[in-house]
Amino acid sequence: MVLQLRTLKGGHRLRVGAMDWNNHILTTGGMDGQIFNKDVRVRSHIVETYTRHDQEDCGLKWLASGQQLASGGNDNVLQIWDRSMAASNAPTQWLHRLEEHTAAVKALAWCPFQSNLLASGGGAGDKCIKFWNTHTSACVNSVVTGSQVCALLWNKNESELLSSHGFTHNQLTLWKYPSMLKVAKLTRHTSRVLYMAQSPDGCTVASAAGDETLRFWNVFRTPEVAKPAQKKNPEPFAHLNLIR
Repeated sequence: MVLQLRTLKGGHRLRVGAMDWNNHILTTGGMDGQIFNKDVRVRSHIVETYTRHDQEDCGLKWLASGQQLASGGNDNVLQIWDRSMAASNAPTQWLHRLEEHTAAVKALAWCPFQSNLLASGGGAGDKCIKFWNTHTSACVNSVVTGSQVCALLWNKNESELLSSHGFTHNQLTLWKYPSMLKVAKLTRHTSRVLYMAQSPDGCTVASAAGDETLRFWNVFRTPEVAKPAQKKNPEPFAHLNLIR
C-alpha cells in the first residue's frame, strides 16, 4: 500500500508539466510559465520563485551540485539560473537567457564530467542538439539531428550522449562526444519517445513513448574494473602454502 505523504498547493495557476529534485527542494514548472522551488520539509513550501518564461515550461534540470538550474520553455528559450542570485523577497533573475533554439526546449542534460557543459534539444521546428558553456553562455556546438529532440541522457561512464526523438523518426540515437558521430540507432518505438530514465549503475535506459510502451535498453556499457597490478618480482616460493 502506497501512502500519500503530502499535497503541495498554491503557486501554479495552470498545469504542472516539468519537475526536478534538488535534495529536499522540488522545483516545478507550469503552463503559466512560472517556476517555483518548493521545500517539502516546511509548511510554507514555496521558498523561491524564478522570473517566468513567456510560455509553458517544458523542461527543468538541476546541475548535480545543486548550484545551477536549466529551464526550457515553449517560447524557444533556454534559461540558466544560479542559486547564489536567489532573493527571498523577489523573483530570482536568470543568469543567462539563451535564444538560439527555434522551437520548444524540452530536452536538457548536464554533462557528468564537465560541470559547466549543458546539452539542450529543440522541438520539431529546430531538430538540433546544442551544447553550452554555462560559465560564458557560449554555444560551443550545434548538431542537426533530423528529428524533434524529446530527451537527452549522458553516459556516466564514457563520453557518449543518448537522444530520443519524435517527428519524424521516433527513435533513440547514441552519439560519441565531442565528435557527435552516430554510434547506434534504436528504432523499436512507433511514436514520439518522450522520456528517458537511467538506472542507478548508469548502464540501462528506460524509454517511454506515445505508443504506450516502456522499453528497456542495455545501451551504455558496464564500466571496466581495473585489475590489480601484478608484482614484477614475486616473492620466492609464493606458490607454496605457508607453514606455521
